[in-house]
Amino acid sequence: LAVSMGPRAVQDTLRTALALGADRALHIPSEVELEPLAVARLMAAVAKKEAPDMLLMGKQAVDDDSNQTGQMVAALLGWPQGTFASEVKIQEEETSSSSSSSSSSSSGSSSTRVLVTREVDKGSEVLSLSLPAVITADLRLNTPRFV
Repeated sequence: LAVSMGPRAVQDTLRTALALGADRALHIPSEVELEPLAVARLMAAVAKKEAPDMLLMGKQAVDDDSNQTGQMVAALLGWPQGTFASEVKIQEEETSSSSSSSSSSSSGSSSTRVLVTREVDKGSEVLSLSLPAVITADLRLNTPRFV
């Protein structure tokens, strides 16, 4: 689900997201300039309704260069966050539970985590986050197929 907030003109951005592979698009109309906390509250409400495994957001806003919204959304939802992501990998983890009886076999289940490589001052670090999570994208995360 691609989400954008603002005037009618943002629908062009949503059409581009659909053309690049988004399944659905949601326009939250607003004719007033939205501050980062207002955007974060709206995104948190969308996330509560849609229940995604991951919110992938831009690192910073193009209008005010604020770099706040992703972190605020994570805080409002109580989700882990990976900021400035330059690489994202989904990892299945096997977990097992064993019983006290030696004749019983252990039953395994899997949980999914996301590995987020992020750039820091002295190179990069890898975070392992449980899902759902909020990830903000660095410009090196993806090269668009279409421009």
